[in-house]
Amino acid sequence: MISLKLQTEYYMALVDKRTDYEGVFYVGVKTTGVFCRPSCPARKPKFENCEFFQTAEQALLSSYRPCKRCRPLSHPNSVSEVVKMLVEAVEENPEKRWKDKDFQQLSVDASTARRQFKKRFGMTFVEYARARRMGLAMKEIRSGARVIDAQHVTGYESASGFRDAFSRIMGYAPASLDQHTLVLKAAWLDTKLGPMIGISDEKALFLLEFVDRRGLEREVERLRHKTKSAIIPGTSEPLRSIEKELNDYFNGNLSAFNTPLHMSGSSFQMNVWKELKRIPIGETRSYTEIAQNIDHPTAVRAVAKANGCNQLAIIIPCHRVIRANGDLAGYAGGLNRKKWLIEHERKVANKKGQVL
Repeated sequence: MISLKLQTEYYMALVDKRTDYEGVFYVGVKTTGVFCRPSCPARKPKFENCEFFQTAEQALLSSYRPCKRCRPLSHPNSVSEVVKMLVEAVEENPEKRWKDKDFQQLSVDASTARRQFKKRFGMTFVEYARARRMGLAMKEIRSGARVIDAQHVTGYESASGFRDAFSRIMGYAPASLDQHTLVLKAAWLDTKLGPMIGISDEKALFLLEFVDRRGLEREVERLRHKTKSAIIPGTSEPLRSIEKELNDYFNGNLSAFNTPLHMSGSSFQMNVWKELKRIPIGETRSYTEIAQNIDHPTAVRAVAKANGCNQLAIIIPCHRVIRANGDLAGYAGGLNRKKWLIEHERKVANKKGQVL
């Protein structure tokens, strides 16, 4: 039974269309017989006409049918058929420069493509296609091709236009690149708690965060500067690996991650993050306990700060750290997600214990 206090909190999240409550609750609307996710764009019902559930299954068992607008049985912000088709079209011909007639040939409205790509990737389709094209140019330059050849491959007639577009997306002028320049791939990963962004090279995962995390753009930019890299849309073996592991984790079938990680921080931060990984699934530790375990008992605030600098959400489980009095304290992904993750992991641990 969900308390009145929690129902009130959920209703305010529904009114505000809070994406950080995705997967935390579902709402059944008594007057229509449908159930929705928190960020549903439909007109909001009155509080007395709402019935709240913690899972979609509970809503279905209470005879509610899924809303056709927010599709609560699919992942939040999942890929639409239009987005899938256009991504495939870009991969088939990554050097193509898209024009209005190209959308018409695919029976796709250009404004629809723009809106759906903006929602999914945080960039328009044209920006996505251009970034993919610049990734192709970077590959050419890093393999030894002349800048002018890379310019022609990507369909630019103007050298200055190519140079400006390349520098704006990659952060470097094309002439300054060499074969040692690091290229990181960024991909959007669907989860029950909302989409996440993963960034990796071909060997390890550098960043994993919820896309609505506060300050995410600054985090990505900080990573780019720190690694002196270019970040482009794409996929890699670490990204495919973490996508599979996240699916298993959220389905309750995974208690430890094996995707290779690239962690970059001070020696103190690294010690904190290693200690976080030692916290067993289903358990929590206080900031004070973490400080004591790394032999810095007075560095509680520094531990909290290192916790906040973690760029590998869920994998390095900063959500398992709470205050000494039991309060959840801060979490960049949102306290509701932190609570959900802790409760989810306790269920997984209990299930594992019963099997053993």
